[in-house]
Amino acid sequence: MKSFEYTIKDSLGIHARPAGLLAKTVKALDSEITIKKDGKEVNASKLMAVMGMGIKCGDTVTVTAEGGDEEKSVKLIEEFFEANL
Repeated sequence: MKSFEYTIKDSLGIHARPAGLLAKTVKALDSEITIKKDGKEVNASKLMAVMGMGIKCGDTVTVTAEGGDEEKSVKLIEEFFEANL
């Protein structure tokens, strides 16, 4: 299991567009990606679950990759967060 913490920089937080892109990106990976905030954890491939977390600008989330190629998956998702969130 590999993970990283990320503080959201997008002024709108994780809203529909980046959440949809995130879900699409995660579905292409062979690792299970989860996002955790304030004790609540969701599968990042589930668009509505991610949006339902209400992640806002300035919130810090923990992103975890488990199974498959964890190293590659964490790197790709971290790059996605930097570019989109």
